[in-house]
Amino acid sequence: MATPAISPASARRVFWALAAAGGAVLAVALGAAHYMEQHGHIVTGMNNQVVWGLPHVFAIFLIVAASGALNVASVGSVFGESGYKPFSPLSVLLTVALLAGGLLVLVLDLGRPERLLVAATHYNFRSIFAWNMILYNGLFVICALYLWSLLERRLGKFAKPVGLAAFAWRIILTTGTGSIFGFLVARQAYASGVIAPLFIALSLAWGLAVFHLAQSGLAQLAGEAMSEELQGRVRRLLGIFVVAALYFVAVHHMTNLYWAKQTAFEHFILVTGAPYPVLFWIGYVGLGSVVPLALLFHPRLAGPRSTALASGLVSLGAFALLYVFIIGGQAFPLEIFPGYEVASSFSDGKVDAYAPSLPEFLLGIGGLAASFLIALVGVHALPILPLEAFARPAAAPAK
Repeated sequence: MATPAISPASARRVFWALAAAGGAVLAVALGAAHYMEQHGHIVTGMNNQVVWGLPHVFAIFLIVAASGALNVASVGSVFGESGYKPFSPLSVLLTVALLAGGLLVLVLDLGRPERLLVAATHYNFRSIFAWNMILYNGLFVICALYLWSLLERRLGKFAKPVGLAAFAWRIILTTGTGSIFGFLVARQAYASGVIAPLFIALSLAWGLAVFHLAQSGLAQLAGEAMSEELQGRVRRLLGIFVVAALYFVAVHHMTNLYWAKQTAFEHFILVTGAPYPVLFWIGYVGLGSVVPLALLFHPRLAGPRSTALASGLVSLGAFALLYVFIIGGQAFPLEIFPGYEVASSFSDGKVDAYAPSLPEFLLGIGGLAASFLIALVGVHALPILPLEAFARPAAAPAK
């Protein structure tokens, strides 16, 4: 049963309350970033071996999920599924919001944010990072055109070709994000051609989970909801994407286990290297994949609340997997010259410890807050369906 719609006056109060809460969290995050900028890595959990910490976990999640948030728009505009089309603007808006939040964390975590303009205008095309700068900026432009064509009736004829461009660009972008790790031959955890398609599969699951959480939250405020038929389609689609992601994660680890030189790393990350095995098996495989699949497909459990719970668990499982992938991959001893025996006095063969500091955690949360604020303002300022009543206080309450 749909929740009764809130009045326009209540909608305004809810909007400003949410905006104030999101703004406060973002302000704290910016303060944490400034604190780390002033004092350096000594106030973080990072060191000479673990150089990408918890903020990178948040940033990669947001960037990968941004690509997948376009799922609904792609299905509606590109593949012609009319039931999804009313949700296409929200899908595109979430893509922009998530990508902006992720990039904000990346810029502040990597240091020297005042030199961002230099990084954005001077490219080394032999670096995958330079290509990703172009891909991220390009997605912003394409999404702006896509949203314009969806909201402006006179430009509706351009929605499909722009949607096709957005679909192709997001696949390339996620390939580029995965290739950042796939091209890192110096780290045993990465350096694999499987990582690019793995990231695409993860983006499909994580993006749809985030979209469903956002859509469900907004629908609760407006007293509107997806039809049962569309709920069923989203539920099945999310389940298929979770299975696909789980499959590619299994392929990645099975491929590593096939190589004798990777056996020690796989034993560390999956069995002995606490806390990574617990996060992987219980956090990602159990709570982030198996339990959501049961909620999505079991006939006695399937329903709107179960789908929302499954989406939340898929998102939390994403953080567990990325923590294992990013932090655990760096904590394992670095093999600088594969095939050769070398010795030094600097942490040879030592598994490095990493404990995230409070400023790192606050910066990561700030990325979520930034995405939340952009989506909230977008829903308030633009006729983003299905919450037109909430976005436009003057509109009549939904029945």
